[in-house]
Amino acid sequence: MQYRRLGNSGLKLSALSFGAWVTFGQQVGRDEARELLALAWEQGINFFDNAEVYGHGLAERVMGDALRDLRLPRDGYCVSSKVYFGAVEDPRPTQCGLSRKHVIEACHAALQRLRVDYLDLYYCHRPDPDTPVEETVFAMDSLVRQGKVLYWGTSEWPAARIREAAKIAREHHLHGPTMEQPQYNLLHRQRVELEYAPLYPELGLGTTTWSPLASGLLTGKYDASVPADSRLGQAGHGWLREMVFGDPDSRRRERAQRFTHVARELGEKPAPLAIAWCLRNPHVSSVILGASRPEQLRENLGALDLMARYDEPVWARLTAAAD
Repeated sequence: MQYRRLGNSGLKLSALSFGAWVTFGQQVGRDEARELLALAWEQGINFFDNAEVYGHGLAERVMGDALRDLRLPRDGYCVSSKVYFGAVEDPRPTQCGLSRKHVIEACHAALQRLRVDYLDLYYCHRPDPDTPVEETVFAMDSLVRQGKVLYWGTSEWPAARIREAAKIAREHHLHGPTMEQPQYNLLHRQRVELEYAPLYPELGLGTTTWSPLASGLLTGKYDASVPADSRLGQAGHGWLREMVFGDPDSRRRERAQRFTHVARELGEKPAPLAIAWCLRNPHVSSVILGASRPEQLRENLGALDLMARYDEPVWARLTAAAD
């Protein structure tokens, strides 16, 4: 395993991390989670990602139970949560958003579900148009000073709003945002590569990126159709299918098919190759993997060995195929 600093902080995260989105509490129960987390830990993964909204809190409960079962040393791993959407199906106004009330209460609830005393990383899961950025920054700073959060950041915030939060923190001598969690893959590049580009040197921003496989589109399994037993084929995941395939004009499936074709010409499995492509970006602190079976996780961990296998023209060819 490789370890990378989280931006300019002193925290080192495994280059590949493991997340609970869309799996824990749905496809993955306590026993399966324990097996997956044990495998991740054995392979050197030290960052486990979660959020209040995943399974309406159930994903955090499953992860917390599995971590407790494994009895991993608390100083050996990092765990995260995210706040914004709430942990109940139909949240009332005080049960979601980035108000001081919800930020504080959501943190306490996440600590209970994950069965830990503090969160290593805590993210504002989306920008909140109804809450002043200053209020959220002060709330996050108070959690850091209480020892309940070590590093806080954002997820899918526009660059201007991240810069505003950092400015408020500097002016008031508060703990500012350390990291951002954006989507990043061969089909979704602009925010990480262009919009955030000034923030890396300016703020020392780290990134923990999600969906390196575009929710499976870059694996090739959706080239012809959506298998009924796949994640996208499950009942209630229409919103995910819409997100993955996007507007017909985006040609996402066609772009993914071109990438998987080149991968197979190289004799490589598309999934670890797509993950390796993400890892080559020096501004990526950690790529979050998602898996419901150990064999998936083992295959995806092979991305680390692929990074140095090919020279720049090959990576440029893969990039061009997905454009």
